[in-house]
Amino acid sequence: MTEVHLKGRLICRDEREATLVATHLPRHVELTRAEQGCRSFSVTPTEDSLVWRVEEVFDDAASFRRHQDRVQGSQWGAVTASIERDYSITGLHN
Repeated sequence: MTEVHLKGRLICRDEREATLVATHLPRHVELTRAEQGCRSFSVTPTEDSLVWRVEEVFDDAASFRRHQDRVQGSQWGAVTASIERDYSITGLHN
């Protein structure tokens, strides 16, 4: 069983998008950390108010994919769908 690590950035275009992230992030973090297979999950602001650092660790590919599926159908997924993501994922094999 190989852990899946995601690291990267959530990059907002403007203050409106940054406000969406700040408003909806606490619930997204709470729900994600409660998921089976989530080892760690953090989304933290950087020195640039439009950029957030994202770090995730899941037990394996199956738990990571369940997380991705849940997010797509969530309020977080809907309100942040157009926000740019710059992620690198390791441990995920097809």
